Amino acid sequence: MSDPVGKLPSELDQLPDRDTEETAEWAASLDAVAQAAGTRRAEYLLRRTLQHAEAAGLALPKLLETDYVNTIPTAAEPEFPGDEEMEARITAWNRWNAAAMVTRGSKYGVGGHIATFASAAWLYETGFQHFFRGKEADGSGDQLYIQGHASPGIYARAFLDGRISEQQLDNFRQESGGNGLPSYPHPRRLPWLWEFPTVSMGLGPLSAIYQARFNRYLQNRSIKDTANSHVWAFLGDGEMDEPESTAALALASREQLDNLTFVINCNLQRLDGPVRANFRVVQELEAQFRGAGWNVIKSLWGSAWDELFQLDTTGALVRRLREVPDAQFQTYATRDVAYIRQHFFGANADLVQLAGVLTDAKIAECFHSSRGGHEPRKVYAAYKAALEHKGAPTVILAQTVKGYTLGAGFESKNANHQMKKLTIDEFKDMRDLLGLPIPDSAFADGQVPYGHPGANSPEVRYLNERRAALGGPAPARKVKHVALPAPADRSFAPLLKGSGKQEMATTMAFVRLVKDLMRDKETGKRWVPIVPDEARTFGMESLFPSAGIYSPLGQTYEPVDRDQLMYYKEAKDGQILNEGITEAGAMADFIAACTSYATHGEPMIPFYIFYSMFGWQRTADQMWQLADQLGKGFIVGATAGRTTLTGEGLQHADGHSHLIASTNPASLNYDPAFAYEIAVIVKDGLRRMYGETPEDVFYYLTVYNEPKVQPAMPEGVEEGILKGLYRFNTAADLAEAAPAADAPKVQLMASGTAIHWILEAQKLLAAEWNVAADVWSATSWGELRREALECDEALLRGEVRTPFVTRALEGAAGPVLAVSDWMRQVPDQISQWVEQDYTSLGTDGFGLSDTREGARRHFGVDAQSIVVAALAQLARRGEVPASSVKEARERYGL
Repeated sequence: MSDPVGKLPSELDQLPDRDTEETAEWAASLDAVAQAAGTRRAEYLLRRTLQHAEAAGLALPKLLETDYVNTIPTAAEPEFPGDEEMEARITAWNRWNAAAMVTRGSKYGVGGHIATFASAAWLYETGFQHFFRGKEADGSGDQLYIQGHASPGIYARAFLDGRISEQQLDNFRQESGGNGLPSYPHPRRLPWLWEFPTVSMGLGPLSAIYQARFNRYLQNRSIKDTANSHVWAFLGDGEMDEPESTAALALASREQLDNLTFVINCNLQRLDGPVRANFRVVQELEAQFRGAGWNVIKSLWGSAWDELFQLDTTGALVRRLREVPDAQFQTYATRDVAYIRQHFFGANADLVQLAGVLTDAKIAECFHSSRGGHEPRKVYAAYKAALEHKGAPTVILAQTVKGYTLGAGFESKNANHQMKKLTIDEFKDMRDLLGLPIPDSAFADGQVPYGHPGANSPEVRYLNERRAALGGPAPARKVKHVALPAPADRSFAPLLKGSGKQEMATTMAFVRLVKDLMRDKETGKRWVPIVPDEARTFGMESLFPSAGIYSPLGQTYEPVDRDQLMYYKEAKDGQILNEGITEAGAMADFIAACTSYATHGEPMIPFYIFYSMFGWQRTADQMWQLADQLGKGFIVGATAGRTTLTGEGLQHADGHSHLIASTNPASLNYDPAFAYEIAVIVKDGLRRMYGETPEDVFYYLTVYNEPKVQPAMPEGVEEGILKGLYRFNTAADLAEAAPAADAPKVQLMASGTAIHWILEAQKLLAAEWNVAADVWSATSWGELRREALECDEALLRGEVRTPFVTRALEGAAGPVLAVSDWMRQVPDQISQWVEQDYTSLGTDGFGLSDTREGARRHFGVDAQSIVVAALAQLARRGEVPASSVKEARERYGL
């Protein structure tokens, strides 16, 4: 008798066997089946037993992979509720116009992609006709993440329903004239149509998961009833290679997001060739999603395969489908029947026998075109099953042929992603295949025509009726502006009056401000604190018991610190989103919250706080996604600068995030030095983003973990704080050792924590070198540059405007020395508009582990280095002896 456990140790060895004889009998039965009926029969019985056990509710691990067949058999498909013939005509028009639009645009060299929508057309059309809820119904409708390369098909549908004109189709990828269409889903470029930018591949699936999660967040916090909103993400099988595509699968299943469906178009091709040339991507994805706890529905084969499966009495066909690699299936779709008979059915005697009763026409139909993703009945069955499944998100793996209906020159060709046009003859063949009433005379000028059955045609009436029943057109983005009242001034007052003798880091100042703002009766509940598992680092633990950490399960355990004042409190209506160690996930959360004003008509005020090094550097692509989606909120780079985060070393020392942030036109970037500056910036930010005339911008603030005494706000500096520059004090304001009246002058300018270095340098210059230095706080190098660029642009229109930075420094004596905890390129952004002699000091190069003082001396930005640099400027102008520079270097040990 064989060993029932096996030779290798197993986790079962750790469980007591209360009846070893019974266990042995089960093992012997399995051995007997294998010997009498073969191993395949034994495998089948085991799988049937596991399937039965799962249906009976037994707690067994699930199989990660099933056979390469449809999850829903043809006999189990629900009745199709639509007019199939009518929907086929609508889809045919959309296929045609999508291909025509890209082909016509190719004469201008603007390109476009045809093959993706050709393969996925029925995946979209079935959803638009029967599932996707629009914005005009109750609630917020569904959220659709459209695969970027499929955009021509969406434009074609909007042309059919009258929302896009023929002229706009002809301006595909030609936007500069003001009447064009963007290449991909870009809400900023076409804000009435697109909701979500998706073509930076990988970001769509990640954002879709966090959007579904944020929908539940709004529901659980009683802000918006999102029970009827469903998130649909349309993805490519090649796109799933991106790490972001699968980064949050466990979150979706852990939080039971059954309001989310992924539809993965498995055409087995990515941009250059097969997705898994020597393997099977569908099976790989099934195992990955099942392992993560998702409900998986496979829709692989069209109805033409039903006859083949019925004839497969030995299971040989199913086994053969499971072993053929994707690249070979791609080849089958392009080769003749003789090749398929030899290379597919010739694999074993059972398959040869099966093929013997099949006609060439049947084999050609099955292998060339019959796929589950090309049949509306099968797509409908999959979508319906997805919506009915509760307790977990669903992924639909729909197999298609890339370039379907575009002809033999396109279908399943490796290069079809780069192929931008069809010939006239290929269009005529396509017309005949689709049965469209387009005469040959329409091609007389050598150009492919657009096709439209007419605004009052049965097709358009049917389309509009279906959309009306589902709540209006889709996709669609609708914004009904809801202005938020300004918070009470008392929330800002503590920061404006300073900290007295108490030291306080600007990170803590920001957190204190937000904590007060979250108490505001009108807008407090709309704040959404987001942090990637560093809340205690940023001093946010005081928010835990008061605001609570969001969890759809609440708190099912007793926290270890429950007896402490600031214990770790999770709640179903918690306000804080503590995402764990995932900046990408936190950023996806932030985007969902930033755009809630459009998606749900509920403006939220998110702030996402993180180590500044791991914000723009790690997730800058998502910042562009945020800008494209017209998001509003506060991004906070904490422990900012290259020398303030002591001991953390090279990779944690951020000296460049402001440089990266300056590349994003929607980002307003501030590097405040004092707590009162933060108060002024945040207050104005709330006005600009959430007031009566909101702007489509977001804020990037950098704050520091270096405790300093925070001064009270001087009078009359608000404008300078917001525009980016104001004079904090003058040499005459020094209480001790004021320089002589005729002393050489210098203007010291700094942002962020560097303000304290130049304040010390100001005293040294006065006391030891008789140099009068004025101190300027540069709250935003980026905003100074933005406004100056606008002045330059106005000059081209004949308008003469002087940049604010030029006006602010007008009459200031002496050279300007700009200092920051950033690379010199950051303050150098404004140099061309400063009329005085201008130079800068910064922290260029890699960071290093050291004390703050040691790091600042290393980079040459400490107070003594600033003094030497200022003296060097003055010496070049002949205002101090050159020997003073040498003397200062020696005195300070530089």
